[in-house]
This record gives sequence, C-alpha cells and structure tokens, in this order.
Amino acid sequence: IAASSAKGEKPEQGEVVALGTGKFDDNGKKVEWNVAVGDTVLFRKYSPSEVEMDGEEYLIMKEEDVLAVIG
Repeated sequence: IAASSAKGEKPEQGEVVALGTGKFDDNGKKVEWNVAVGDTVLFRKYSPSEVEMDGEEYLIMKEEDVLAVIG
C-alpha cells in the first residue's frame, strides 16, 4: 500500500494512492485487498517506510499496518 502524506512529522492517516499485486494464502489462493485506491486510512505511526518520488512523499506499508478505513 502506498499512501500520500504531507512532509514533516510522521502522520497516522493518509490516502491510498496505489496497491501492490496482492498476496496469496497458504493454499495459493489470491487474497483480496481490504482497502482501495482513494480510501483514507488510519495506520500505525512508525510502521511505514518513507519514499520520495517526483517531489512527493509517499509511505509504503503492509495492509496489516492499516488500522481502519475512515473514508
């Protein structure tokens, strides 16, 4: 999951701007995402990795680090 954020202190919420290819369960079945691009999510403050691309800061995290979808 990639979420956009404002620069400065690490946020605890952001907008989902991209999703990876997903994951598979122990039986090889693809597991659907519980979030979608455009969702506003709350997440664990210190879990995401920060990445800057084209002057924008993004946070990369696992879906397990998302605490709630709020919008």
